[in-house]
Amino acid sequence: MTQKSPHVCIVAYDGLCTFEFGIAVELFSLPRPEFSSWYQTEVIAADGGPMRATGGIQIATDGGVERLATADLILLPGWRGAAEPVPAPLRDALRAAHARGARLATICSGVFVLAQIGLLSGKRATTHWRYADILADRFPDVTVDPDVLFVEDGTILTSAGSAAGLDMGLHIIRQDYGAERANQVAKRLCLPARRDGGQRQFVPMPEPMARTGGIAPLLDQIRAALDEDWPLSRMAAAAGMSQRTLARRMEEATGETPKAWLRRARVARASDLLERSDLRLDDIGVACGFGSPETFRRDFRRISGLAPSAYRARFSAAVASGA
Repeated sequence: MTQKSPHVCIVAYDGLCTFEFGIAVELFSLPRPEFSSWYQTEVIAADGGPMRATGGIQIATDGGVERLATADLILLPGWRGAAEPVPAPLRDALRAAHARGARLATICSGVFVLAQIGLLSGKRATTHWRYADILADRFPDVTVDPDVLFVEDGTILTSAGSAAGLDMGLHIIRQDYGAERANQVAKRLCLPARRDGGQRQFVPMPEPMARTGGIAPLLDQIRAALDEDWPLSRMAAAAGMSQRTLARRMEEATGETPKAWLRRARVARASDLLERSDLRLDDIGVACGFGSPETFRRDFRRISGLAPSAYRARFSAAVASGA
């Protein structure tokens, strides 16, 4: 645990995401008189000119990138865009900070700043699931893990979208000040100190990219009868094509094999029933076409990152409403 108050710099810029910026401020800048020591936090400007966050909120800063020279922790809450260039002064300051051992942490699209300036080469990283493929395509030397809430690789931490920044921030607090303080901060935020699973649980069921060649009607037909068996032979017959042709067109349209798509469709339906109904878990498994309770639990955990019971406890409308 730390013996001094770490110097934290939160990087701000024009067009900043208000929510992600708020996460950084709430965790590291909010006064906490209940603690004998806490972070010394500044907001610094990525470049010159007026700065407004989304919603038109004007941002006041404590200085420019020169303040990064003494920072122990630098937070990048998102970025203007995956292809938006990093200003040279910010690039140089971040590289210098990394070279002297400062920790760098990003929320959501903030990962693109570090990727652009070469600090993620050969490292693992994550980002919001919507940007994961873009990150992997643009920076093939970065190992992108799209399923986790955050990644720590050496002195660099990257988090998934938006609220995952809270998980990463609590992890940092736990490292610096111990589990008890991190738990107190989490309690004040009405959050669990640690969350199970990853962002896989939030990724929606993919729709076919190409709604041609009879694939879309077939997928709709399968979704309407997920409780039934759908071997490849039945799918092909329903689509009026050979099994080989169906497999090729299915992968072209959805990016998945027929078997993988069917498994994901069953899990998507099960997720909806877990959220919106009070059916027993075994009954949900049957309604979604899983061959056994064991298969239901295995496939659901593989895709969502959570057991069905844990998913229901977290996302059930009945739980949320207090029913």
